[in-house]
Amino acid sequence: MPVLVASDLDRTLIYSAAALALTMPDARAPRLLCVEVYESRPLSYLTETAAQLLAELGDAAVFVPTTTRTCEQYQRINLPGPAPAYAVCANGGHLLVDGVSDPDWHARVRGRLAAESASLDEVGQHLADTADPAWVRKHRIADDLFAYLVVERELLPEDWVKELAVWAENRGWTVSLQGRKIYAVPKPLTKSAAVREIARRTGAELTLAAGDSLLDADLLLVADRGWQPGHGELADSGWTAPAVSALPERGVLAGERILREFLHTVRRG
Repeated sequence: MPVLVASDLDRTLIYSAAALALTMPDARAPRLLCVEVYESRPLSYLTETAAQLLAELGDAAVFVPTTTRTCEQYQRINLPGPAPAYAVCANGGHLLVDGVSDPDWHARVRGRLAAESASLDEVGQHLADTADPAWVRKHRIADDLFAYLVVERELLPEDWVKELAVWAENRGWTVSLQGRKIYAVPKPLTKSAAVREIARRTGAELTLAAGDSLLDADLLLVADRGWQPGHGELADSGWTAPAVSALPERGVLAGERILREFLHTVRRG
């Protein structure tokens, strides 16, 4: 039976320049491979060693990129190794099969959102009404499924995020703070549901996962084994789970370590 490996991307496997956490002397820094270009500029990286590990993983398992990125944002990424047959975008709102969103899956997700959580319009209006332009740089709606803000972290009031989380919880939504982005996501919109569907389709009996944020927690909990890096929302909050290993590495070296763990576990069977 195939092994399914579902991994978050940003700040788990791939890293912006600001998130690399290269704390070693410059002469000892790892060689990096750019895997995303945006507006003609390099944007995301992994180490060259991680690139080789990912290529090997793609040959040994069903590798599923599992991201909160929109389909358009995901398709900017050029990962090493075989093109993934499946990918999860928009936090589970889209299940891509050979790069194309499965319309039946998308319709099922939309039905759940309409039945189980407050509307995107209500949440988007609340964000517009309460977020201070002094620290908000962008308001965004992602694939007509969820909302996020791009903020100046040093100006962001901590209490505002906590108050938003309580407000959202009462309406069936989740709030996640990741770097400079504050996400508001309906609770029925989950990575885990899409990954379970891929496991059903592929016949995988073992699922491995990795992620760094609150939006990855459900994915880690449904996996047989999971890993989280030493940075990010989960690490900062002290989140743990029995089958999830908290790694000490931070930044781009955490991505390399996660891929080593994936490959070692797949080869062990």
